[in-house]
Amino acid sequence: MDVLKVCDTKCEYKTNPLGIDVLRPRLSWVIESDQRGTVQQAYQIQVWTEERGEKMMVWDPGRVESDQSIHIEYAGPRLRSRTRYFYRVKVWDNFGRESDWSDTAWWETALLESAEWKARWITPDPNEIDPLAEPAFLLRKPFEVNKPIAAARVYATGVGLYELYLNGQRVGEDVLTPGWTSYHKRLQYQTYDVTSQLCEGINAIGVMLADGWYKGTLGWEGKRHIYGDRRAALVQLHVCYEDGTEKIIVTDSTWKAATGPILYSEIYHGEVYDARLEQPGWCEGKFDDSDWKPTVVLTDMPLNHLIAQENWPTRITETIRPIASFVTPAGEAVLDMGQNMVGRIRMTVSAPPGTTITLQHAEVLDKEGNFYTGNLRRAKQTVTYIAKGEGTETYAPHFTFQGFRYVKVEGYPGQEKGLPLDCFVGEVIHSDMEPTGHFECSHPLVNQLQQNIRWGQRGNFVDVPTDCPQRDERLGWTGDAQVFIRTALFNYQGAPFFTKWLRDLKADQFPDGGVPFVIPNILGAEGASSSAAWGDAAVICPWTVYLVYGDKRLLAEQYDSMKAWVEYIRRQGENEHLWNTGFHFGDWLALDAKENSYVGATPTDLIATAFYAYSTRLVRDAAVVLNKAEDVRTYTELLNRIKAAFQQEFITPSGRLASPTQTAHVLALMFDLVEGEAKKRIARELNEMVIENDYHLTTGFVGTPYLCFVLSENGYHDTAVRLLLQDTYPSWLYSVKKGATTIWEHWDSIKPDGSFWSDDMNSFNHYAYGAIGDWLYRVVAGLDLDESVPAYQRIRIHPRWSGLDLTYAKATYKSMYGWIESSWVLQENDIRIRIRIPANATARLILPEASAGEVREKGRTLDKTNGIQSVAETEYGVELVVGSGEYDFVYPNKRGFVLTFSEHTRFIDLLSHEETVNVLKQYAPEVLGLSMFGHLKMLTLRQIANVVSLPSHRLNMVIEQLNQLHLQQPSKIESSR
Repeated sequence: MDVLKVCDTKCEYKTNPLGIDVLRPRLSWVIESDQRGTVQQAYQIQVWTEERGEKMMVWDPGRVESDQSIHIEYAGPRLRSRTRYFYRVKVWDNFGRESDWSDTAWWETALLESAEWKARWITPDPNEIDPLAEPAFLLRKPFEVNKPIAAARVYATGVGLYELYLNGQRVGEDVLTPGWTSYHKRLQYQTYDVTSQLCEGINAIGVMLADGWYKGTLGWEGKRHIYGDRRAALVQLHVCYEDGTEKIIVTDSTWKAATGPILYSEIYHGEVYDARLEQPGWCEGKFDDSDWKPTVVLTDMPLNHLIAQENWPTRITETIRPIASFVTPAGEAVLDMGQNMVGRIRMTVSAPPGTTITLQHAEVLDKEGNFYTGNLRRAKQTVTYIAKGEGTETYAPHFTFQGFRYVKVEGYPGQEKGLPLDCFVGEVIHSDMEPTGHFECSHPLVNQLQQNIRWGQRGNFVDVPTDCPQRDERLGWTGDAQVFIRTALFNYQGAPFFTKWLRDLKADQFPDGGVPFVIPNILGAEGASSSAAWGDAAVICPWTVYLVYGDKRLLAEQYDSMKAWVEYIRRQGENEHLWNTGFHFGDWLALDAKENSYVGATPTDLIATAFYAYSTRLVRDAAVVLNKAEDVRTYTELLNRIKAAFQQEFITPSGRLASPTQTAHVLALMFDLVEGEAKKRIARELNEMVIENDYHLTTGFVGTPYLCFVLSENGYHDTAVRLLLQDTYPSWLYSVKKGATTIWEHWDSIKPDGSFWSDDMNSFNHYAYGAIGDWLYRVVAGLDLDESVPAYQRIRIHPRWSGLDLTYAKATYKSMYGWIESSWVLQENDIRIRIRIPANATARLILPEASAGEVREKGRTLDKTNGIQSVAETEYGVELVVGSGEYDFVYPNKRGFVLTFSEHTRFIDLLSHEETVNVLKQYAPEVLGLSMFGHLKMLTLRQIANVVSLPSHRLNMVIEQLNQLHLQQPSKIESSR
């Protein structure tokens, strides 16, 4: 079988995107091959349109000699608005093979010029319907279709949130449209194919319109009307007839308006829906709207800031059923969804008219088992439904979403006999991103942690990267986004998501280059102060998108914003190479903070200067990519001066870091601010800090994402693994053992005694600490990229294990080039590493603790293995460069034992007993000879055994003797397995 196939074609990251306004869209594809080491040598793209069944070629550059298979920019004639362009791709490879054409794919343009908008913004006549009224507006327009239809498209948006209806049916699957942008500068509109929903004769189009982010309550101070105080809709329907003519229906003053069953709908507070006020058929052609009110055109509303949908649409991505219902000690009837989720409840009920059912949403129960809403602050998260009493009724709220696991139900008929679980379903809502990454390992709590990270991302990626989805906040905090973005882009395809958000960041950036705390910025002057590690999102996020997806266009687009941020910092204070002025959040929520303070003990000027250096480095690197030679020189020199200033200010002559905190040491190492002996000392002291704190961290939002990275990279990987596996407070697994199904805002959001951290700021779905997922993928599983060749075209695979507990790890990732896999298993006699490299990519693979002569790949020696381009022995093990394909490597496990975390803890406990010395004298005298014997508690058992070359059978004897000495202890160390 000989396979060379082009598949998974994408246009601007999407499959068959409907309604884009990119003038030079980029095409990408994946190559499937059954040959190892497949590399694309050339490609051919054909783009055409079809008119009345006739194919009209638009662009065919012929065979192009190139290995580029992502982001190929369309270079044909200028695109036309409202036109579907079809395309297909074929490739040639390094084996002389030519593929068949790919399946035909397409993209469709929207309105490419603002002048093409014939519609006008409309709202109900304020003399008839109060613009500030709480009920959602209904807008409608009947129209006639009198000829056979070829195609029909709607282009629609709103200020406020809208839902579109046509002939009695909902249009599209998207929710919370048009999304949340910096509305005054950028407002998305959506495109819908409604061909199948039209009929000959009288039709009607309708819009339901609510406050949403535009004019509803936002922020913890309860501000309203931040962007404007009037809801309005803009709709343009193009009906193309088979005879080539066209009919356009637009929003204008001929539309009519009313209010309906939605009496109230707010993002934070929920919705009130009175089904008795429904107007059946309101969006159908023959509906009698004679008592509806007129609409007016808003002449001051612009059209030139409209943009076609950029982000993934927000949709219902999953439904889950409650796992239980119960009555709390306080007598409350509660549903348990089994998962802290974000979305809404869809309820089915049969009830007499006027029956009022209330659903209140919460994340957790208190220590007594009662329904707890204290952490919601002012957010009500309450949905009220009033039944119309006509048989079975089904309802879910329209313009709100909740963060919850538990639902308190009041007023449901017969609930005193128990709530019927099959009448309630949770609808999970978030930006509909494609899942791309998966991690698993041999430790069940770590696997649950990974699931918590994913659920936290899903719940907080609701059109913008919010900090939390439940309380009166839900804002796009820049600091949270930048610390989590690399993990986020492993888990899901996030390029359109961050492209849209970064354009809003650029739009809201202050004239002096400062960056607001939240994007979109609704804090106004309060957000005018720019904080280190928060404003750095302007640099870190576009650079990360470039690394992961090779998106040079976005990098170029954001480059001025990136530079503006660094130059803003440069102007702060008297020393342009230190940032020691202004407000900073510091190491937010670090555990070494002073009493009643959210800011950790690490000096804010150290953090600010460290991030100043980091952002300067990334701007320099971006300048290299974009061929800006003068900027490369400028920012290289600036970086060197910042590093020198940092070392002079914060490093003593003997190489000690002035701030004795974990985070200070982490940042100095992570951002390459120290070198030589000072670097070794700072790494050693960080390791000792963690050990002396009984393998617990003290870091906050700033230090936590990098802590395990710097330990692993500086020779203390065992410590990093033990930090991961720590399950007592504070640790990642502490919340897992407490039953968390998402990531908490605080390490002790629920304290060991069951009480809560605080009502003021205590989210149970807050993704920042989930940034550990990046380390799980890149270090534990070992799946990483070479930054000099972005988008995983050149892959780095270097799995790392420890003597603690983890005997297996696996990561898979769907890159722009296709699926990548890195997995390893430690067996009693063998180590097995499996990898998968997509076609048109290569990988540098490290086989730890291996020697080249002992490695076998499916039974073959390395010199006889197809696909291996080079072999080298290094200090880390065997280094291979391999081409595409699937590989399965096996070599001897020289360690001979694997120790679980609990077994190692037991061993360390036994070391505190005097009898241990006598056992070691008899069975392992080599250990007593170590000058470090007094510090054995700082070593893992694997380290001890490796240092003295202690064979596994001798180690087993030591363990057995120690157990016999301490049989009164309930736990025992097991022999090697």
